Amino acid sequence: MSNAKEIKRKIWSIKNTGKITKAMELISTVKMKKAQDLALEKRDFVLEMLKTFSRVEDHLNEYPLFSRAKGWKTLGVIITSNKGLCGGYNVNVMKKVSAYMKDTWEDIDFIAVGKRGSQFVARTGNKLIADFSNDFTDTLDPVFTKHISEMMREKFLSGEYGKVVVFHNFYMNTIKQVPVAKVALPIESNDIRSYLVSILEDHVDLEKELPKNSDIAGFEIEPDPETLVSEVVPIILDMIFFDTLLNAKASEHSSRMIAMKNAKDSANKIASLLTLKYNKARQAMITQEVSEITAWVESMKES
Repeated sequence: MSNAKEIKRKIWSIKNTGKITKAMELISTVKMKKAQDLALEKRDFVLEMLKTFSRVEDHLNEYPLFSRAKGWKTLGVIITSNKGLCGGYNVNVMKKVSAYMKDTWEDIDFIAVGKRGSQFVARTGNKLIADFSNDFTDTLDPVFTKHISEMMREKFLSGEYGKVVVFHNFYMNTIKQVPVAKVALPIESNDIRSYLVSILEDHVDLEKELPKNSDIAGFEIEPDPETLVSEVVPIILDMIFFDTLLNAKASEHSSRMIAMKNAKDSANKIASLLTLKYNKARQAMITQEVSEITAWVESMKES
């Protein structure tokens, strides 16, 4: 009887675990959808940015963010989660960082966005110059992302770092996220245009919306194009980094959703096996009791 009671207790415990993981799966699903919706809401803003960028693109040749700075060190921005229970999400980013350092032999200092990333930097003995993990929540604030993006540009333009690389998981679909090492600075004009177009090309008729050179040839740009470039490009770079964080968040929630679904399925499977084991133990106990009663009845007849 004690064995059956122990199995029943295990069944109860595992079923409760399954309920918790199911709840976490549903929460992650909602958060992933929210991150995806935020990424789509910026299309109107992106279209206006692309229109403005098209007007000043010819004046970008000497822009300082488009050429490698004098610094020989690299600034790495590592984006991970603050919490665990998300499968291989964090491990994959850390492996990407380790592989990049091994392949390039670059001297890298880090900015951490996510506690798992800051712990990784400390564990590997690398230098952490800034940690934004405490403010990295599921509700991303553009002001928060702009602060990091500005720091990246300042460190690059100061000549302290010759390159800025962002390590994060790229969201492909619900079940696939790919760790990437993306060079954020220096950046090229074509990279900016490609990024803006990639967001709009399936939803907007760019041939119709974008101004043609003949349409703006007779116009003067005020203030001067250089001033306009210095204002427009940082805004676009802030938006690119904001989009990177949204993408990383969608990847995190998707990875956690899959991990919790697998945990829920495993809990249900174990509960089913234990239920079968419990029923067998209970049946054996009942059979034994019936046998004992039958033997007692037979012994009474003989007496």
